[in-house]
Amino acid sequence: MQESGKESCKDPARKKASDPFRSSGLIQRGRGIHETKGMQPEGAKVRRMFAEVAPRYDLLNHTLSGGIDALWRKRTVAKALEGGAGLEGSAAVRVLDVCSGTGDLAFSFARAGCLVFGGDFCVEMLERGEEKRSSRQHGERVRFFAADAQRLPFARDSFDLATVAFGIRNVQDPVQGLRDMARVVRPGGKVLVLEFAKPRTPVLGPLYLWYFRRILPKIGSLLSPGSRGSKAYDYLPESVMQFPEREAFVSLMEEAGLESCQYKLLSFGIACLYWGLVPKGSG
Repeated sequence: MQESGKESCKDPARKKASDPFRSSGLIQRGRGIHETKGMQPEGAKVRRMFAEVAPRYDLLNHTLSGGIDALWRKRTVAKALEGGAGLEGSAAVRVLDVCSGTGDLAFSFARAGCLVFGGDFCVEMLERGEEKRSSRQHGERVRFFAADAQRLPFARDSFDLATVAFGIRNVQDPVQGLRDMARVVRPGGKVLVLEFAKPRTPVLGPLYLWYFRRILPKIGSLLSPGSRGSKAYDYLPESVMQFPEREAFVSLMEEAGLESCQYKLLSFGIACLYWGLVPKGSG
């Protein structure tokens, strides 16, 4: 059963998709997870914070968002597969989900029939995703790997589209991360980014900022006790406040080489979905 009646990863004339793992150089590290040999230590501080909160990450996210994050992921899948994702053919669409965490967006694409490769630099998060795989519908369509988002271990044109949900803020160089996502997506394919935003309405804007700065870190500390758990949910609002959004982030996507970049605000501007195309002459 798909998340939406319209989105689908199938197309009847397409030849069987190649397996990006075969030429990636990824090595099996156990528990179903592959990793890049000699992965670089960039972002070690952020990685340690996420490792600390990994056991309660899903509970924290769903609680703090009131469950609305599921709707945002559904919208992301629908936009990604809109118009058949610009594909000709029928094998499963190959999706790269960067900063995949515990795999919620990856599993959403899998339910739509896609073949999904979920990558993250935090192995502990991926291990939680691997634990969830057997209980998720079409979880066998998801494969996890550990790698740096700025140096993806895949050949050019390995995927039909690439996504990142609430993770581009954690990439040391966001433009390089976007550029490498575009590199591994075929010409004409989409790159999509789902990220928090700051609502600007007179009432919701100040209320949201108060919740984000004052209440969210306290709830996070209660649900994920420990010094690093607390720091992770102090880090979240700080990173959102500092990160470029709307037109400013569209400019970063264009700087990374994407074209026809657009965005759509979700839930009155609490979140924002961005998308752009890999130029057709870039293959």
